[in-house]
Amino acid sequence: MSKQIKGIIVSRLIVMISIILVPIAIFLIFNLVEFSLWFSDDPALNFWILNVLCPLVFSVSWLFFLILFANRFAATIEAMDKTVGVVPLRLRFFFGLNALFILFIFVFPLITPIVSILSFASMAWRLTTFRKESWDDSEISFGTKFLMILFSILPVFCTIVILPQYILLSIFLWENIWMPLLPIIFIISVCLCTALAIGSLFYLVANKGVSEYEQIFVDTSTPKYVWNIRILEIFLFLFFLFLAFGNFALIDFFYYLGFVIVAFVAIVNFINGKRRDVSFKSHFLGYLLAAVFMGSNFLIFNADLALIIQEVSLITSAIVFILIFFYTFFRFDESEI
Repeated sequence: MSKQIKGIIVSRLIVMISIILVPIAIFLIFNLVEFSLWFSDDPALNFWILNVLCPLVFSVSWLFFLILFANRFAATIEAMDKTVGVVPLRLRFFFGLNALFILFIFVFPLITPIVSILSFASMAWRLTTFRKESWDDSEISFGTKFLMILFSILPVFCTIVILPQYILLSIFLWENIWMPLLPIIFIISVCLCTALAIGSLFYLVANKGVSEYEQIFVDTSTPKYVWNIRILEIFLFLFFLFLAFGNFALIDFFYYLGFVIVAFVAIVNFINGKRRDVSFKSHFLGYLLAAVFMGSNFLIFNADLALIIQEVSLITSAIVFILIFFYTFFRFDESEI
């Protein structure tokens, strides 16, 4: 069953937000990064090609791609949720967000030209063969092939124009976005994890051994005590932020306490979930991710290795998330969408 928030399906909401944000992100990138044409120094030509034409072409490509595969993306998100379901929600949120950062910095720029060429070719194919349901219904006519090649010229041109400076883009995103935000993101995320960990202990007791944060399928009703716990989590989160950014030593105690609670709640939920047969679903990759997340979250508190551990754990966990997503996307059964 799809997860919903007040009647809105979460996976579809994520896809809709992506459809809105991706074009905005592309235009921001091309207007913030100081690209320059490798074949011309004309300011006007640089502006119209690099600040207008390229982001417009790539934005249209991603819009078409996201809309075309909207159902598959939504289904993949739901399937992904089940695959890594044993990972606590607080950690899935943080490391999933980190995976988006890695996608944004490395994967997104690399696959954009490919997506653009395929999208424009697909537009041409659909314009000339709109009655066909799939590419292999029959042999593609010469006119269709010609139009596909013609449509592909524009994204190929934009790719050739920008390709030599893709390294510049990654360096810009890494130095100006990733590295400056890394310590702040970690402080916020660890405080959030700690607050939610303490809250999950209350959920665990209230649900008699099955916390809603660590189970995939639970009662979807919202008892009154849930709102009280959520309010408590918000206040704890703000309190931990105050301690962390104020450099109070007391925050270390809560960090360790949060880690112990996360491990305890996960073990209790696994044992009780299996014993009570409450539709507890597991997956090897899910357990692997849980171990990586909890281990890295614990090691973060070693100040001497903090920066190295942050980068390695973030990149490693992000890569695992990204690989699972692409594997799920390409392997997902069409009949289940």
